[in-house]
Amino acid sequence: MSKQELKDTLSVRRPVEANQASLKDQVVAINRVTKVVKGGKNLSFSALVVVGDQHGNAGFGMGKAREVPMAIRKAIEQAKKNMVKLNLKGTSIPHQVLGRYGSGQVLLKPAAEGTGVIAGGPVRAVMEVAGIQNVLTKSLGTSNPHNVVKATFDALLHLKDWAQVSEMLGKSNSEEAAS
Repeated sequence: MSKQELKDTLSVRRPVEANQASLKDQVVAINRVTKVVKGGKNLSFSALVVVGDQHGNAGFGMGKAREVPMAIRKAIEQAKKNMVKLNLKGTSIPHQVLGRYGSGQVLLKPAAEGTGVIAGGPVRAVMEVAGIQNVLTKSLGTSNPHNVVKATFDALLHLKDWAQVSEMLGKSNSEEAAS
């Protein structure tokens, strides 16, 4: 998935207004960057942060600055602007989905109550801030945190509403309650 396709996908979803009191943020990665100039080396930092309300709304952002706290602050502000509403089924996801970004792929599978979050690194951070408590995941391809987070959001944004999924499968409301 290209950068433009990700922007198009994000624009399809309704953006969510960030409520300051109930947001949880988590730093996924901090990178030190050195630029060599005529007078020496210029150090700066970039931060990747995910933000969510743990009730199905989440976003990610990147920030760059000369100091780590300022980079994190900028990333949090960008993440709040990029928050989107996700389709969830209780504490899990409604169906299996594969998200792609660059050479990174993330497979998300729904899990039974009590399973927990079976995920590593960047994917776990996204699941925790989004409020998904029971899910199985597998990160395929690259382990670059930026691509993994973007692939995870691609997967989450392609989740269909549980009512649509059950209708496609031909299940009635009584069958849903049994499963």
